[in-house]
Amino acid sequence: MAKTLKSALEEWFVIVNPHAGLSKCGRDWPRIYQMLTEAGIAFTHTLTTHKEHAISITTTAIKKGFRKFIVVGGDGTLNEVVNGLFIQNLIPIEEFTIGLIPVGTGNDWRRSFGISDNYREAIHTLIKGKVFSQDVGLITYQNARGPKKRFFVNVAGMGYDAMVARKTNTQKDKGKGGPLSYLINLFTSLLYYRYTRVKVIADGTHAESDTFSLSVGIGQFNGGGMRQLPFAHPADGLLDMTLIQKVGKFTIIKEVKNLYDGSFIHHPKVKTYRAKEFTIESVPPIELEVDGESLGHSPFKVQIVPSVLKIIGETMVEPSPILKKH
Repeated sequence: MAKTLKSALEEWFVIVNPHAGLSKCGRDWPRIYQMLTEAGIAFTHTLTTHKEHAISITTTAIKKGFRKFIVVGGDGTLNEVVNGLFIQNLIPIEEFTIGLIPVGTGNDWRRSFGISDNYREAIHTLIKGKVFSQDVGLITYQNARGPKKRFFVNVAGMGYDAMVARKTNTQKDKGKGGPLSYLINLFTSLLYYRYTRVKVIADGTHAESDTFSLSVGIGQFNGGGMRQLPFAHPADGLLDMTLIQKVGKFTIIKEVKNLYDGSFIHHPKVKTYRAKEFTIESVPPIELEVDGESLGHSPFKVQIVPSVLKIIGETMVEPSPILKKH
């Protein structure tokens, strides 16, 4: 029997990516399903079968009346669901609520909202139902077919970060790698990476430098817990940027440990910016990853959509009090 609009509005729609976490999600889904059922959560679920499938699943669920979504997967799956919400124009974004049971490789978005990677604890967070409104980023980039747009909820990485993400994603697509793949690739890719001349415009202020890597985001964490944007706040209406200028490879290796607490930003070759809009150009073009997913290349335009997405979490992580802006 088809669901009534009323029942759909009250139920959660669960989108499961069985390939997330090197297929850990597929193996663990029966157990997660049982936990959700035992918790008394009324839900309908669908499994994704291919890349970007969660986008079309989301738009179809919206047409059926669903307004509450649980993502079972990683940051990439969450990104697809959010893009599904934004590309439709039937229902205002503010009417949707998203929760997450993290089963990805990096699971970085969850860190900004205190969501546990323990399944039972994540489900308990959903039951408590504490709602936060977060900003969403919108990036315009290039690929072989011309300019494209993508919404994101955590971090857009460019240059070296994006190259490392692409290498890591290629390994994941082949069923290889693991939680430490990003860190391993961060070191090994130094052997052949070249610096790029990058121009940045931050709300009208211009800067230009030979650049190793840069990140623009809403959340602080990327690359499996690295605090690459330590001043970022998910609901302050601003984008944060961390730009690492040309530095020696030995310095990069030495500073990796400082990525985890954000203290690397004290290095004189690291610059931080805050703005509502960034324009980024480079020669040659640099690569892009968004919420861990490899996309296209520069030039880029990044904009903020403030306090538009309702999510369920435990708390909203504040910028580290031990760090001072420089």
